[in-house]
Amino acid sequence: MASRMATDGSGALTPERLPALQAALADAGLDGWLLYDFRGTNPIATGVLGLQGGLVTRRIFAYIPREGTPVAVTHAIEQGPWRDWPAGWRREIYSSWRALEATLASIVGGRRVAMEYSPGDAVPYVDRVPAGVLDMVRAAGATVVSSAELVTRFYAVWGEAEIASHRRAAEVIAAIAHEAFVHAGATSTTEYALQQWILERFERAGLVVDHGPIVAIGPNAANPHYEPTAEGSASIARGDVLLIDLFARERQGVFADQTWMGVLGTPDARTITVWETVRTARDAAIALLQSGRVLRGGEVDDAARAVIVAAGYGDYFTHRTGHSIDAHDLHGAGPHLDNLETRDDRVLLPGVAFSIEPGVYLPGVLGVRSEVNAVITSPDTLLITPGSPQRELIIV
Repeated sequence: MASRMATDGSGALTPERLPALQAALADAGLDGWLLYDFRGTNPIATGVLGLQGGLVTRRIFAYIPREGTPVAVTHAIEQGPWRDWPAGWRREIYSSWRALEATLASIVGGRRVAMEYSPGDAVPYVDRVPAGVLDMVRAAGATVVSSAELVTRFYAVWGEAEIASHRRAAEVIAAIAHEAFVHAGATSTTEYALQQWILERFERAGLVVDHGPIVAIGPNAANPHYEPTAEGSASIARGDVLLIDLFARERQGVFADQTWMGVLGTPDARTITVWETVRTARDAAIALLQSGRVLRGGEVDDAARAVIVAAGYGDYFTHRTGHSIDAHDLHGAGPHLDNLETRDDRVLLPGVAFSIEPGVYLPGVLGVRSEVNAVITSPDTLLITPGSPQRELIIV
């Protein structure tokens, strides 16, 4: 794991947080970080800047230099969202494109700046700046490099409040998952009805969701993004393998995301074999993360995937091992455990969080996934949630 601590917490840039960011720019040999947004295309920029309220329909830039004070470049008719921009920091106001380009040239000309750009689209979650804007910034005389590591350290990381909220949500979700399997085994129900039952339990517990959860019997679970509907939901019957993927958060907290596997009856040999393969792959990822090494997201994906490939199911593990869970989104902009879908070679710094969820999907037959969450809480400490990850298939 990384030896340098990431910035604690994930709030917007403030004068108090500025020195740590400027130190990171110096460490990286950068002159500054140039943030850009247009109509919400770059949530990283708006998250770092903490813009709230008012219309933002014109292009905005904010330059955070290695030394000195930040400068915002804003349109003349949209000053409202900048009301919390510190009074001691510069604000350049433009109306025309000529003024905008001249202002950029005066700020970044001859400088090496980071932007939300990923060469070759290697990490799409960071690749937020349009090619035309990159052309503009380069024409202004800047050398542009990726801000991927800055995004990890100053946007994606959790603080103590986020960790505490996540842990509470994770234990509630785990308890509801177990209750859901008992309910499925004791009543005549459907995937959709069980999904709605879970959502009702979330509401009782004060947890909120943006969609889902996934409730799927064996063949439907072979689609990793299956979601039952009122019109097209399968009945859950004796003998079925049942996958439940459920995710929620406290109202002001961060998400917890888990997948549990069970069988209504006695599992057959193939189900047991696939389950044990997936569980072993999950545990291989956890073991590597606990090794104390400085790791990159893709390395952990490789470790989990190697277990599934060795068992002969490599062609049926069709997604990354884990996604970032940052302080803003369930599928966040921090490092992913991914060397399959994308090439994520970002360092897993203290403060980052992600899912660990290998799976095997046999089309039309069976889908098995096991998912826990991990938070790197210090250079050599890993928090796994829930506190008691699934070890055996749940039998009801």
